[in-house]
Formats: sequence, C-alpha cells, structure tokens
Amino acid sequence: MKKSWIIIAVIAILGIIIYSSIKSTYNGMVTMSEEVDAKWSQVTTDYQRRMDLIPNLVNTVKGYAEFEQETLTAVVEARSKATSVTIDPSNLNAGAFAQFQQAQNGVSSALGRLLVTIEKYPDLKANQNFLELQAQLEGTENRIANARRKFNEATKTYNVYIKKFPKNIYANIFGFEQKPYFEAQQGAETAPNVEF
Repeated sequence: MKKSWIIIAVIAILGIIIYSSIKSTYNGMVTMSEEVDAKWSQVTTDYQRRMDLIPNLVNTVKGYAEFEQETLTAVVEARSKATSVTIDPSNLNAGAFAQFQQAQNGVSSALGRLLVTIEKYPDLKANQNFLELQAQLEGTENRIANARRKFNEATKTYNVYIKKFPKNIYANIFGFEQKPYFEAQQGAETAPNVEF
C-alpha cells in the first residue's frame, strides 16, 4: 500500500514537472512570437509614414521639375506597388516577406533617383516645403532602419529560442515556425562610384 502511494506521488510530481515545462515553453514561444509581430507592426507603420510623404514630395517637385516626368512616374508607380503588398503578421513566411521587401526596395530606389534628379533644380532645393519634406523623409528613413533592426533582433531571439533543444520539439508540435529577417538590398555591400 505504501509503495503504491510512493509510485502515485512520483508520477504526479513528474506530471507536474512535464506540464510546467510544456506550459512555460509554449507561453515563452507565444510571447516571443507576439514581440516579433509587434516589431513588424512598427516596421509597417514607418513604411506607411514614408508612403504618406511621397505624394506631397511628388507634388512639390512637379512644379519645378517639369521635364522629369519619367522619374516622378517611377516614384508613384513604386509607391502604388508597395502599398498593394501587405503581410499578415501572424503569417510572416519567407515568400511573402521577400515580396514585401522587394516592393519597399523599389520605393527606396525610385526615391533615390528622384533626390539625385533634384540636384538639377537649385530653386527647388531652396524651397521651404521641399526642405521640410526632405527632412521628414530622412527622419522616416532613419525610423525605418531602426524599426527593421529591432524587428531583426526580436526575430533572432524568437528563432534561437524555438531552435534550441528541447524547445524545438515543442515548437514542431505546436506549429511555431522560424520567421524571416530583413536583409540588405542586393548590391548594398558595394560602395557607389562617385566621380567629380
């Protein structure tokens, strides 16, 4: 009789330990996944701020740069394409993420060409509205870079957590998958060639 109580007690203690381990690991994965989703939300908010600035920038430039219609059209088209690509934070898969990043890189590239083109127009560069928009755009680009860095940090923490043993077993059981990172644009590792 005494032996059976000891066996029941040992089984109960093991059950409590296993339950606590699973519960703690699962809740940790949920918390980290939510942190990645929150960081993703901040990234999209900062990108949306950039998208909201583009029409004002384009309209300000239009009055000065009448002959740069092709560049303005490229910016508007890149913005349109980027706003059509959205990702549900609960489904951050590599394919959709790459498509989102490619669309945003298109906007960055088009804006870069526009800002280089503006160098031809000294009156525009002195326009107060343009200067304010340019400062806001620069600040937004810094926000985007910071939000992307924080997103990658949260993603790394989450990915490492779900890959460690025995958490990787629980991650597979409960369907927690690795989340993608933001990566630098192709060619970003090569410095531009500047000639005077």
